[in-house]
Amino acid sequence: MLVALYNRTFEEQDIPTLQRIVAMLESHNIQLVFYKEFHERISPHLNLKNPPRLFAGKADLPPNTDMLFSLGGDGTLLDTISFVGGGSIPLIGINLGRLGFLAAIPEEEVEAAIQSLVRGSYTLEKRTLIHLDSSIPLFDGAPYALNEFTIHRKDSSSMIKIHTYLNGEFMNTYWADGLVVATPTGSTGYSLSCGGPVVFPQTSSFIITAVAPHNLNTRPVVVPDDNVISFEVEGRTEQFLCTLDSRTEIITSGVQLAVKKESFTISLVRPDEHNFLNTIRQKLYWGVDKRN
Repeated sequence: MLVALYNRTFEEQDIPTLQRIVAMLESHNIQLVFYKEFHERISPHLNLKNPPRLFAGKADLPPNTDMLFSLGGDGTLLDTISFVGGGSIPLIGINLGRLGFLAAIPEEEVEAAIQSLVRGSYTLEKRTLIHLDSSIPLFDGAPYALNEFTIHRKDSSSMIKIHTYLNGEFMNTYWADGLVVATPTGSTGYSLSCGGPVVFPQTSSFIITAVAPHNLNTRPVVVPDDNVISFEVEGRTEQFLCTLDSRTEIITSGVQLAVKKESFTISLVRPDEHNFLNTIRQKLYWGVDKRN
């Protein structure tokens, strides 16, 4: 088995956990491929049995990699989408961060999770991505996201106007700080913090949620993901922010933007003892009386 390891940053208190993960993987004779920058930072703290292979991006990640471990929070896992997009390498998120909807395996369950992987006791969950079409090249050849696409004001505290169309038919003009179009996976992210609904990952939909809308009757809208959603943006300044997950580009009002369902999916590894309902109950404290 060949496993890739990715981490973008870690604190000193994370080192024992990272050492334990690497040691457990090696104890099962699993070959390791380290993200190059991660290896440079962690190597002084490791005593590896075998010299590891390294990768710096999608081009040099071995195509026969069986799984990619994301070691961090949800933002870390979102980074890995650009490494595996269009391929077939499953992702598993080990939560060294805070909330962890995607990186849902906590530190104390790492050993059990690795045992499940070795036994083959896990499920691969296919997750929909959102694809961005634009009139200029954006996002360095990876115009897709797992969680969401957003348009946001940049240089002014003034609201912006976002004219929004479904399959070319006018839907609404949003006067707001911005607009989020989330996948079902992303429904528990930025969209949720703006008042959007929680949507099950298997749902074939997009969620359109305004960020701080001026009209108080503006509500999130759930649309089928076979729609193409396009936008025209106006504001008092000429520049706006456009994001795909944690990546950001600066655009002007002349840039044409449209989003649709990506032609490929990605796979998240879920050990059999984990499921979506358990995750949202734990992370959102459903059914918990915090007064006690």
